[in-house]
Amino acid sequence: MRIATWNVNSIGARIERVVEWLETAQPDVLAIQELKCTTEAFPEMPIQALGYEVAAHGNGRWNGVAILSRVGLADVTLDLTDQPAYDDVIETRAVGATCNGVRVWSLYVPNGREPDHAHYAYKLDWLAALKSTAEAELAANPDLPYALTGDFNVAPRDEDVWDISLFADSTHVTPAEREALANVQSVGLSEVMPRALKGEPFTFWDYRNGAFHKGMGMRIDLVLGNAPFTGAVTDAYVDREARKGKGASDHAPVVVDLDIS
Repeated sequence: MRIATWNVNSIGARIERVVEWLETAQPDVLAIQELKCTTEAFPEMPIQALGYEVAAHGNGRWNGVAILSRVGLADVTLDLTDQPAYDDVIETRAVGATCNGVRVWSLYVPNGREPDHAHYAYKLDWLAALKSTAEAELAANPDLPYALTGDFNVAPRDEDVWDISLFADSTHVTPAEREALANVQSVGLSEVMPRALKGEPFTFWDYRNGAFHKGMGMRIDLVLGNAPFTGAVTDAYVDREARKGKGASDHAPVVVDLDIS
C-alpha cells in the first residue's frame, strides 16, 4: 500500500500536475493540503476518472485539505475535536478517513507567521487540539494503523532547514513549536523519516531566489504513525522530481510504502 502527502499550493492551478503524478507514482492514498478552493469547487472529475474517491474540505481562497483514495474511503471526519478558531472562523485544515484499514489524516497546520503574532498562539493551540484528537482515536482503536500526514509547518530538527542561523527570529523552528509537535508524538506516534532521492530530504523550497536549485529548503511535511503503521513501512522518500518544472508546487510529495497484511 502506498500513502503520500503533498501540499499542492492550489488544486485549481495544479490539477494537471496532480493527475500526472497520480498516474506515474500510483499512490493508493494521497493526502493533499492547501486546496485554496471550496469543497464544491474541488476538481473531482479527472481524479475520479483514475479510480479515486475524494473527501475534500475547503471553504474558499485559503487553506483546504483532501484525501484521495482508490482503496476505500470510510469514517470521514472533518476538523479536529475542539479545533480552535482564528478570527472566529474554524478553518478547513483537517480531514481524516479510513482507507483499507489504515486511518489517515490530511493536515495543514497553521503557519504561525511570526512568534509575536496572534497566529503563532493559534498554531500552538491547534497542535494541542491535534494531540487530543489523535490521543482519543488511538485509545479507541490501538491496533489500527494510524498516520497523521501533511504540512506541519514545523521543522523538527535544526538540520531540517538549510541554514538554522537564518531562522533566529522566525517561526517553524522555535522551542515552543517543536515542543508542541513532540507533544503530538507523545500519544504513541513516531516520525517516518523519508530518504532523499538527491541532497537533503527537504520537502519545501520557496519560489523566490532560486531556492530549489540552491538547496535552500525545509523539511516541514511529515508523516507521524503509530507502531502498527511504522512497523509496516518498507520505504519512504521525498519525490523532489515533482518540485521541478513550470507550474510546480513549492512543496514535494512525501511517499510511504507499507506492507499491510
